[in-house]
Amino acid sequence: MSYRVCFVCTGNICRSPMAESVFRARVEEAGLDGLVEVGSAGTDGWHEGESADPRTVAVLAEHGYGIAHTARRFEASWFSRFDLVLALDTDHLKALRRLAPTERDARKVRLLRSYDPAADHAGLDVPDPYYGGMAGFEECLEMVEAASDGLLAAVREQVEGQAA
Repeated sequence: MSYRVCFVCTGNICRSPMAESVFRARVEEAGLDGLVEVGSAGTDGWHEGESADPRTVAVLAEHGYGIAHTARRFEASWFSRFDLVLALDTDHLKALRRLAPTERDARKVRLLRSYDPAADHAGLDVPDPYYGGMAGFEECLEMVEAASDGLLAAVREQVEGQAA
């Protein structure tokens, strides 16, 4: 049985698909691609059916990451599909916890940057780059990459615990 992770931002075209792409690469590099499934979604349906923002695609490509993405909205019924739901900022965290049908489901929701030991735990949001320039997308990628190693360690521990 796979351990399933979903990254969630607002529209599912910038931050969450970027996190999905980076973490999927980390999972593959670690040899866990058969054991960990990675996806993403948005809290809102504004961009459902659209591809990732071209700036997200460009920044990912520049740093050696691939992406094939179609935006979708996170539904309450999906909590049963995922073991871990990673919010990209505190507004997403709150929205997802309100959406969770049970307390157990609400406990599955965490902030992505909480896995970055160097992050200032007073401010764990990944800022939305959508209305800015390329520098915001680069900053987003840096934050996602910084959290991905800690996240991978936590997921690896869960996967090894399931196998035992």
